[in-house]
Amino acid sequence: MDRIDRYRWRWLALAAVLVAEVMDLLDATVVGIAAPSIRDELGGTGATIQWIAAAYTLAFAVGLITGGRLGDLYGRRRMFLLGLTGFVVASALCGLAVSPGMLIAFRVVQGLFGAMLIPQGFGIIRTTFDDDEIGTAYGAFGPTIGLAAVGGPILAGALIAWDLAGAGWRTIFLINVPVGILGLALALALATLPESRSEDGPRPDPLGVLLVSAGLTMLVFPLVQGRELGWPVWSLLLMGASVPVLAAFAVHQLRRRRAGRSPLVEPALFRSGAFTGGLVVALVLFAGMTGMVFAFGLYLQVGLGYSPLRAGLTQAPWALGIAVGAALSGAVLGRRFGRRVLQAGAVVAAAGIGWLMLTVGSTGAAMTAWDPAPALVVCGLGIGLLLSPLFDIVLAGVALPMVGSASGVLNANQQLGAAAGVAVLGTVFFSSFDSGDPLLGVQWVLGTTAGLVLLAGALSFLLPRFARDTDGRPSAVEPTPHPTEPATP
Repeated sequence: MDRIDRYRWRWLALAAVLVAEVMDLLDATVVGIAAPSIRDELGGTGATIQWIAAAYTLAFAVGLITGGRLGDLYGRRRMFLLGLTGFVVASALCGLAVSPGMLIAFRVVQGLFGAMLIPQGFGIIRTTFDDDEIGTAYGAFGPTIGLAAVGGPILAGALIAWDLAGAGWRTIFLINVPVGILGLALALALATLPESRSEDGPRPDPLGVLLVSAGLTMLVFPLVQGRELGWPVWSLLLMGASVPVLAAFAVHQLRRRRAGRSPLVEPALFRSGAFTGGLVVALVLFAGMTGMVFAFGLYLQVGLGYSPLRAGLTQAPWALGIAVGAALSGAVLGRRFGRRVLQAGAVVAAAGIGWLMLTVGSTGAAMTAWDPAPALVVCGLGIGLLLSPLFDIVLAGVALPMVGSASGVLNANQQLGAAAGVAVLGTVFFSSFDSGDPLLGVQWVLGTTAGLVLLAGALSFLLPRFARDTDGRPSAVEPTPHPTEPATP
């Protein structure tokens, strides 16, 4: 039986993976809209409300590298199903929480299960699709990420306004639970996802888990919390202290590989120029993109007085642009023009952001929901063109036994970029907002974002021109295994 016959339901398998992506991204973005309603019902200080959002981000970011490697160790389908089930249960518990402490604790659990679930997607796709279709499959991640990131606030505002059965803010968590979504994701996964794992018999790395978890916590925690606390000295010291801890983790991983034991993160990954270059591009891109969405959403609500629902709907044209750009890039342009599509997307996105700056500046407090729509469509179009080939190029040359490790590192890198973007661009926005000029703050944010997007496009020269050669083989040379590392079959 050939590969295509065996995986005839491969597009349903992709749908299952994307459903999981949507669930994760929605839960990462909806809390900001619901925070006032949560505080009104459960009480708590401003710091408590901040931690309802931060607890998920921190747990998710810290757990991603370990979660990705668990799929290599114990099977990607198994970890996908376990992570999905745990994520849904944790979502239900969040919706039933009766105190801020309970909600924060359940958000941590939700983030950890999300970190187990999300990294398995890339490995599942690698084992499900042939080389002539895998670019299209990876291309689907671009619009999914973009639409979920923008659609999260829209959905949250609509659900809170609807107030189904008086549930209010609880519906933003309970939306994950309905039998339709859960049944679809689980049924598709059980029926269509192939099981796969590394063939070299890797074993757990408890010390590696401890070191990387401690290092990432020391780095991400100040990024999440530092802006709200005014960047106290301890936050800067903690970020600095994360460097030697993560360096110790890197040394430990090298020693394990040299001793013939499988590390948590494969050092061979970083001998791939496409992978290391992709990490740099993604870090810069997600910092700018996430920070912009955060600050622009705040400007619409606290600067212009928009309701949560109206603020979300105002950003909807951005999602439309992302969907169109990603569809064009993933289906046609990415394979034909490769890296040049990514670079063109960066230029288009920066032009759209510049147009948005002009619109915001010229309309001021009189800006309607329709005024920024054309600029947001152009910006989204560029982001969509950029995202689709990025994942394909970065992961094309990663050998299958290392794909879980690669996915965990790539996702953790995105979370780090997002946290840094919100921290830095949020600080830029609030520095002007606190002085009574939110318009100046959002313009500074938009200008900085345009620069970051152009920087991501320039850094893409670190990537190979195409994900695959004309014969379908990866353009980037796969990392050469260490002498003690079994060669990829």
